[in-house]
Amino acid sequence: MRRQFINDPQEHVREALDGFERTYPHLVRWNREPSYVARATPPAQPKVALVAGGGSGHEPLHAGFVGSGMLDAAVPGAIFSSPTAIQLEAATRAADSGRGVLHVIKNYTGDVMNFGIAAELVSADGIEVERVLVADDLATDAPEGTGPGRRGTAAVLVVEKACGAAAERGASLQEVAALGRRIADNARTMAMALASCAHPGESEPSFELGPDEVELGVGIHGERGVARVPFGTAAQLVPQLVDPVVEALGLTRGDEVIAIVNGLGATHPLELSVVFRETALLLEEAGITIARQLVGPYVTALDMAGVSITLVRADAELVELWDAPVRTAALTW
Repeated sequence: MRRQFINDPQEHVREALDGFERTYPHLVRWNREPSYVARATPPAQPKVALVAGGGSGHEPLHAGFVGSGMLDAAVPGAIFSSPTAIQLEAATRAADSGRGVLHVIKNYTGDVMNFGIAAELVSADGIEVERVLVADDLATDAPEGTGPGRRGTAAVLVVEKACGAAAERGASLQEVAALGRRIADNARTMAMALASCAHPGESEPSFELGPDEVELGVGIHGERGVARVPFGTAAQLVPQLVDPVVEALGLTRGDEVIAIVNGLGATHPLELSVVFRETALLLEEAGITIARQLVGPYVTALDMAGVSITLVRADAELVELWDAPVRTAALTW
């Protein structure tokens, strides 16, 4: 039985966005109709704009990353549902300052379709749009042409951070898009859940696990994974996430990565720190250097108890862009 702080489930997202704007009025403004979140203060100089979006329930993604050094606008849909093309069109027009707009899209059918429609609509009026499709979820890897492809998960955070930094420095739309695609191509993620999530207003989780079961390869919308594995210690569970990602990226001794240990909503910081420790020990043993790391709940799945591990192959340029200043509700340095 799950209990939640909620009024009307149908108004849950809008009430949360109102609360988000009230919390960070110096950083963001919420456009009510159509719904999108934009910077409270536009950039001082024209620059490539970054727009991202997707279903709500993954907070702080994407609205939490609106601000200097990252996104210019974020477009929230209903819980686990794509925003509409009308929302995405409005956000794209609002974000554009004359140098074009980059759409950062997680690979889900509704998102891809609606972002595409929005791009066509604004392009007809002379706004140049490029896209980066993030598809990092190793659990949904399949032969090309056999399905929609890998889902987009926490690697989108690295794309938004690095591309946002490049845009702030004055890079062109084509340069920012090429950077984002390179990052997405060199990123993979694997996740597991100890307990599923419950939608707002519902008391039962989206799937049940036995007392000694863990869902391996779970998705950020509460999707079932690719296998049920036995519960164990962190030292027993973490290699089942790290090892496949290392293999998929072809990482070898001497390589560097950005590592993200991401909580899926209901995983305590103490647990996340233990998971990062195990991740770091595994990579150290393999001779792989963690150039930069991020540990915390950044791409969540409502109240899912679980974790995802993302590795992104790093070079000097990516590390420099990662270190560039950022000021958002969820990420600041």
